[in-house]
Amino acid sequence: MSHSDSSLTRRNFIGTAAAFGAAAATGTGCMTAAKPGAGSAARSAKRIKLGISSYSYWHFRDPKVSIETVIDKTARLGVEGVDILHRQMDAEDNGYLQKLKRHAFTNGVDLICLSIHQDFVDPDPAVRQRNIEHTEKCIELAYKMGIPSIRLNSGRWGTVKSFNKLMELRGKEPILPGYTLDDGFKWCIDSIEKCLPKAAECGVMLALENHWGLTRTPEGLLRIVNAIDSPWLGLLMDTGNFLEDPYKKLEMVAAKADFVQAKTYYGGGEWYTLDLDYQRVADILRKANYTGYISLEFEGKAPADEGVAKSIDLFRSVFS
Repeated sequence: MSHSDSSLTRRNFIGTAAAFGAAAATGTGCMTAAKPGAGSAARSAKRIKLGISSYSYWHFRDPKVSIETVIDKTARLGVEGVDILHRQMDAEDNGYLQKLKRHAFTNGVDLICLSIHQDFVDPDPAVRQRNIEHTEKCIELAYKMGIPSIRLNSGRWGTVKSFNKLMELRGKEPILPGYTLDDGFKWCIDSIEKCLPKAAECGVMLALENHWGLTRTPEGLLRIVNAIDSPWLGLLMDTGNFLEDPYKKLEMVAAKADFVQAKTYYGGGEWYTLDLDYQRVADILRKANYTGYISLEFEGKAPADEGVAKSIDLFRSVFS
């Protein structure tokens, strides 16, 4: 199957499932032929929904903001979804997971993504296996909370130990001595493929982000996504992780995007600041016919409540 066919497989999979659900809701048990013009009307009724990443309120510094608090703040802003940062959760036991699910439901908020960390770029098979098992565990966590997707990382070489130093280097790091770029991609692709049966079993999409490491470039991200033919592997487009010439690179991946995380930097960025033109980003997504969630990742130094509110106002003005 060609690369473009693989992308269509994912999109057709989602669209077919939604259409089947709509048919079932009519009580007919099967789909009937649409009336002329009905399809275009349905397409025009689609709209982008907004979400807020819990990371927007906690940049890995104490005090940690609880997920329940993020849900409360999201509901007060009238935003539809919360994207949970796994490392921000207080626990992983089922009681806590169900408490979060209930809290979201009673506040009219959807839990839309579980953003996790893992690293498949390691020459040691045992290390890669531990990261596969961690990913499978997180798929189970998402399933128990009713979350339909997890944020997936490729991983990186680890030759730059400090994240602050990595940011000074604009995300670029040397390849591990004795290995090649092809080695890294093979490790990553093989590891993701081993996670797919659990994703399919639980109905949780793996959304691979343009993050650091192998997916720092659109070419690297697409190399992995195009190599795997599965409706359970999607692409997560992060607007803030292409540090140079971002619009050209966002255009390269937007057509395959299944989820979007959008960064803002009010008060100046924690590690860097991008002056993103979100009207231009919105135009890129419209051209790609994107109608999924856009999850805010506020990464500025302004007070979180201020930065998040400004960001949501901005997003409503350009994405509506």
